[in-house]
Amino acid sequence: MGEIKVFRIIGRLPMGFQKSRFVKEVRALKPEHAVEKIYSEFGSRHKLKRTGIEIISIEEITEPQL
Repeated sequence: MGEIKVFRIIGRLPMGFQKSRFVKEVRALKPEHAVEKIYSEFGSRHKLKRTGIEIISIEEITEPQL
C-alpha cells in the first residue's frame, strides 16, 4: 500500500460576508487525498460547496503540532 503522511493545508472559506483563514493537519496517503478530506469535512460541518473552499497551500510535515 503506502505510508500514511501528515499534510498541513492552509486555505480560506466563507464565513458570513468575509473569508476566514484555516490551517488544518490531515493524515492521508497523497496530497490529493488530504484535499479531498478537507472538502468532505468542511462540506459536512459547514454546508459549504467545494467551489467556496479555497486551498492556498499543501505541505507535508514530519512532526504534527499539537
